Amino acid sequence: MTETCRRIVLTALPQDKLSTADFALEEAARPQPGEGEVLLRTLYISLDASNRAWMQGPTYRAALKAGEVMYGRALAEVTESWAEGLAPGDLVWAETGWRDWAVMPGRLVQKRPRIHPLTHLLSVYGISGMTAYFGLLDCGRPQPGETVVVSAAGGAVGTLAGQIARLMGARVVGIAGGADKCAWLVRELGFEAAVDHRAGDLRARLRDACPGGIDVYFDNTGGSILEACLIEMANHGRIACCGSVSTYDGAAPPHGARGVPGLLVTKRLTLTGFIATDFNDRRPAAIAQLRAWIERGDLKVVEDVIDGLENLPAALVGLLAGDNRGKRMVRVAASED
Repeated sequence: MTETCRRIVLTALPQDKLSTADFALEEAARPQPGEGEVLLRTLYISLDASNRAWMQGPTYRAALKAGEVMYGRALAEVTESWAEGLAPGDLVWAETGWRDWAVMPGRLVQKRPRIHPLTHLLSVYGISGMTAYFGLLDCGRPQPGETVVVSAAGGAVGTLAGQIARLMGARVVGIAGGADKCAWLVRELGFEAAVDHRAGDLRARLRDACPGGIDVYFDNTGGSILEACLIEMANHGRIACCGSVSTYDGAAPPHGARGVPGLLVTKRLTLTGFIATDFNDRRPAAIAQLRAWIERGDLKVVEDVIDGLENLPAALVGLLAGDNRGKRMVRVAASED
């Protein structure tokens, strides 16, 4: 009897907001590895706003096409290996796509240590943690006493970036959707204040929260939130741009953030775009520092784990709507930590 695997295919490129109807769950024969390849059992699949951006065209990777298995990164376990340096039982980080079994060339997977809990390999020690750490410290460069504003502050990157800014001695203001999430940022994660972007008049609310202006803005959203923050920036402020989630899902906005380049010039601002892999050579040092903060209880890791491969489409739709707190991922198979 042929062993099977499950996979989720993007059946159509969405023309408006992403829907679970844009996906289909399929069953296929389980792939078999060849020379130089490994068979992987998917454990956890990472969910990120960039999953939606891949449907719109090329980014730092090729565009996703209708009919293809949904792109996705995962923590997986090697079950069969024909690749040098990889053995059954090894944990790896790989672009498996949304499926429970995958075959990958050994050269395209990255070994990961077996730590407890494994979920930290996707959150604080994964792309989210590296994005928050390097984006804030290398691009934002906060100084003690400065005001740091973080958008999408309740998400995977924002929860970490805000806490790291606090550890640097900055005054941290989060921007998030909903009064409950804003209160949670202050109560649980140590933000000085949080502004609800759904409550209207964002500029006035930012001005109240940041009376001396914004020294560092960590931008996860782009769009109207970036525009509002640009206006409230202090002279010589720094903006770290890691994403533009407000433009990923649904119809394109009528215009980009106004004030560019005018406000950049008059306020002498620095705006830096980056991706976490720019800093791969310094990843071990970043992980060591993050681990030290966690062990001292200075940094809380917030994770949102959903069970079941079949729940990936709904989990991504919910992520784009801001339903999550912290890093959202889907557990596909159980593993001993």
